[in-house]
Amino acid sequence: ILVELVQAFSLNKAVSPFHPLQYTDKEEVVLWMNTVGPYHNRQETYKYFSLPFCAGSKKTISHYHETLGEALQGVELEFSGLDIKFKEEVMQTTYCEIDLDKAKRDAFVYAIKNHYWYQMYIDDLPIWGIVGEADENGEDHYLWTYKKLEIGFNGNRIVDVNLTSEGKVRLVPNTRISMSYSVKWKKSDVKFEDRFDKYLDPSFFQHRIHWFSIFNSFMMVIFLVGLVSMILMRTLRKDYARYSKEEEMDDMDRDLGDEYGWKQVHGDVFRPSSHPLIFSSLIGSGCQIFSVSLIVIIVAMVEDLYTERGSMLSTAIFVYAATSPVNGYFGGSLYAKQGGRRWIKQMFIGAFLIPAMVCGTAFFINFIAIYYHASRAIPFGTMVAVCCICFFVILPLNLVGTILGRNLSGQPNFPCRVNAVPRPIPEKKWFMEPAVIVCLGGILPFGSIFIEMYFIFTSFWAYKIYYVYGFMMLVLVILCIVTVCVTIVCTYFLLNAEDYRWQWTSFLSAASTAVYVYMYSFYYYFFKTKMYGLFQTSFYFGYMAVFSTALGIMCGAVGYMGTSAFVRKIYTNVKID
Repeated sequence: ILVELVQAFSLNKAVSPFHPLQYTDKEEVVLWMNTVGPYHNRQETYKYFSLPFCAGSKKTISHYHETLGEALQGVELEFSGLDIKFKEEVMQTTYCEIDLDKAKRDAFVYAIKNHYWYQMYIDDLPIWGIVGEADENGEDHYLWTYKKLEIGFNGNRIVDVNLTSEGKVRLVPNTRISMSYSVKWKKSDVKFEDRFDKYLDPSFFQHRIHWFSIFNSFMMVIFLVGLVSMILMRTLRKDYARYSKEEEMDDMDRDLGDEYGWKQVHGDVFRPSSHPLIFSSLIGSGCQIFSVSLIVIIVAMVEDLYTERGSMLSTAIFVYAATSPVNGYFGGSLYAKQGGRRWIKQMFIGAFLIPAMVCGTAFFINFIAIYYHASRAIPFGTMVAVCCICFFVILPLNLVGTILGRNLSGQPNFPCRVNAVPRPIPEKKWFMEPAVIVCLGGILPFGSIFIEMYFIFTSFWAYKIYYVYGFMMLVLVILCIVTVCVTIVCTYFLLNAEDYRWQWTSFLSAASTAVYVYMYSFYYYFFKTKMYGLFQTSFYFGYMAVFSTALGIMCGAVGYMGTSAFVRKIYTNVKID
């Protein structure tokens, strides 16, 4: 397990026989064949040799999954069998022949009709090529048989690879097709550190719309913070003045006076929430997701994680496991404050809430991947490794966090006493009901992030590499501020209507952002992509549900923490008999 974790966090691979980052003249350069699949379904990939391609005659080298992320993302590197040596040019050479019977022809025709692309790697640099193409009428289908490789080098390092597909051959049953390749080496001025820049798309990610959306969200934050500050400062000042005036009245005047507002529920506002076990587990999980998001974005800003296969996922898994004490601390302390006694059960639920959701979805999609014989089918060994991380890393660290949380901040030191008998909740206008507040609470947080959602979705579901993590950090900060502001306002109105059920309301009004994100994912699927088929559709909506739920839990926890500080503050400052 420790080896898996160390591998997962190894952002820069050690030099190994598979990744010699520096070459000597005529040293072997390995061309790995990765996966093949339909262009419009990025996640539906199969082993390259699942199509009836043939391999070169060179001795096979086996490849192992170097990181957990690689295994989970369906990377299936197989040796091409092509003889390539550093700085040694190869003229067009036939490396194998395909005996095209009817079954093989049908497989290629199906691939061409569905716009199949394949991916290869040379020295960790990805190369994409198309299987073939059909004529204008769609009757005849042609296979590209000639791979023309042009490799750029700077000193003793490979810095650039280009593939040109040529040699269009019509697919006719019971014929023999020759597959050929050539290699041309050219000197390049590209620095080794900058060799991935050609794969980035600044015109897309740094478009004026992206900058404008950030500016727009930033202005929304300033407006919201100003509005919240102004409303609350002025309103609270008036409330404090009214309550202090009431203190000076005698009992008869006070009984005859028009008493209303948030002060009236001071004896119930710190009453434990309903279902405290689930509630505290959700808050703990949300705090952990926020910590993971923050750390992973910072790591991605410092390290170019997109240059290594599966490194983003590996880093996220490692950071999630390492931040488990955060979950235990906040969940355990909140549960103790609310008088919970089954703390071991709370710890288990908190520890396995997110992993169970992710693994459950992955398990379901895995069945479909196995049925399709897709490379995304997670190997049994990888499943065992993930389970071991859950039981032997996440759970013990969560236990440590829970014990610390219960002992350090588990005492219910509320500014007001809790009444023995709950106060009846008066009738109020329909728009002050918790259900309405919850539905409306997620609109503004979603409005502050939905443009960024488009860029994130496009990088994950289409062929873009997301690299503007500075933008993502800004959006995360903006989302947190907007969420806290909105939940504070919602909670203030709720308490003013003398409804003290603010804990779940503050959590759910912030978490409802997830519903809007999931609704947006439907729009994105139908209008921005050309995905099709059971596997890709279930993969898309399954993992979008996981993403939206995790985002909702994070927003809910952030909203609750901000609102909790606000509620504690206002009740600390008011005089209560």
